[in-house]
Amino acid sequence: MRFLAGKKLLATALALAFAASTLGSAEAAMSRKPQDNLFYATSTEPLGLDPALVDDNDSGNVACNIYESLLRFKETTTEVEPCLAERWDISEDGLVYTFYLRQGVKFTDGTPFNAEAVKFNFDRQSPENMIPKMSYAPLVLGDIEKTEVVDEYTVRITLKKPSTPFLNNMAMCFAAPIASPTALKKYNNNLMEHPVGTGPYKLVAWDRGQQLILTTNEDYWGPKPKIQNVIIRIMKETSARVVAINNGEVDIINGIDSNVIDQLKAGGTSIFEAEGNNVNYMVYNCRDGYITADREVRKALAQAINVPELAQSLYKEYAAPAYSFFPTFMMGYDPNVKAVSYDPEAAKKTLAEKGIKELTILTYSNARYYNTVGGQVLAEAVQAYFDKVGVKAKIDVYDWTTFKSKLLTDKWDISFIGWVGDNGDPDNFINILASDDPIANQGLWLNPEFIKLIQDATHVPNGPERAALYQKAEAVLAEDVGVLPISHAKTLLAYRPNISGPFTHPIGLNFFHNVVKKVD
Repeated sequence: MRFLAGKKLLATALALAFAASTLGSAEAAMSRKPQDNLFYATSTEPLGLDPALVDDNDSGNVACNIYESLLRFKETTTEVEPCLAERWDISEDGLVYTFYLRQGVKFTDGTPFNAEAVKFNFDRQSPENMIPKMSYAPLVLGDIEKTEVVDEYTVRITLKKPSTPFLNNMAMCFAAPIASPTALKKYNNNLMEHPVGTGPYKLVAWDRGQQLILTTNEDYWGPKPKIQNVIIRIMKETSARVVAINNGEVDIINGIDSNVIDQLKAGGTSIFEAEGNNVNYMVYNCRDGYITADREVRKALAQAINVPELAQSLYKEYAAPAYSFFPTFMMGYDPNVKAVSYDPEAAKKTLAEKGIKELTILTYSNARYYNTVGGQVLAEAVQAYFDKVGVKAKIDVYDWTTFKSKLLTDKWDISFIGWVGDNGDPDNFINILASDDPIANQGLWLNPEFIKLIQDATHVPNGPERAALYQKAEAVLAEDVGVLPISHAKTLLAYRPNISGPFTHPIGLNFFHNVVKKVD
């Protein structure tokens, strides 16, 4: 135990030294007590920390501790509760939402939070002001007609039409969070490296490729975090994260898979495991001129892959084969709707008739929340299936940040991506495939029938009618082979036994303010 404690103290000292050298005031903000410093190791660095300009889980995982929205989810469910808004009213026609804001709240740069700040953030992402990187704005704020300041602490939002998921959208960590208007003006409408929110933590240092350091927002309006500082280490290799946590150098790690569970347990590390609200899927490039724009080719490539065998081989019992895009617990899931099933002979015949002999796979190297073995391993497994039906697949692999860019600029036929539900509503889960934004809908599969079903379902109250619309949309997706669902991963984290508290949420993010670390 003394050896482990020594490791932790050394790691803490290194982090503090870095913080002090990067930002002079950081040393004063950080505690030298081990129990005040939480070390979290992740496989992938955030793309940035502006909630309007990011769409990746890694960015959200940090940003959700810095920013807040009008509403928030309860600790263990996607039921909404007050946050920056203390209460709200909804008009009888479902079009006008009046939010009564919490008073006395300040952003970490000292700017007062008020109705003008809410309007500034929502107007920033309105259609006339939106820029391409704001990929979440149409999903979260797209139904807003106008945002009006009633008085300093009252804001009125009028919708174009009733929106069933609107309140859940107001609790999300993308697009909905409120950032300091002062900071947005100072940093030219971009807080990717300069986050300023009202949340329980604030960023004090970011050493690219190495770590980020968060410390307590001393002016936070709510209860102060139980742990003062969070040091987020960027450790790309799963093996390195496993060694680090077993040695006591870090407290929590993500991106673990079935291959390391026994090693973690043998090192005295605990495993958090829960059903995951996510999907890991294969994307077809449906742009004009690509072989995968042909539905028959998409179907044949799907028939070439034994999805249940693939999921079992790569993820063991820690992910379920995805027979449909929705997880089984999501409204809209229909057990009678199945993705294309394995039929290699049919695949070989169709692909030969179409003259398909080779294709390009674009993928990522890092482990992901929904794909714990990483994109390269998944691509190589699919490559082997394609080889059996006479198609040679070339694989291009990049780190996550580069991969996201290459999806928009490079030529590719097949890729892999995933989705983690942000708010528990089926619209949030499947709406991305109805988008004409290539950041959200990477393959640009655009089926008019599917798009209309998704749009209609957004405005129907929860109940059998709404569920039926999503079931029909799932059927259209399966029939047209828009994407190929592969797996639904369990939520997996590893943590030291002295760590307690709710550190992960069903939306796939880690909120650190209620985590407790005990040190003997």
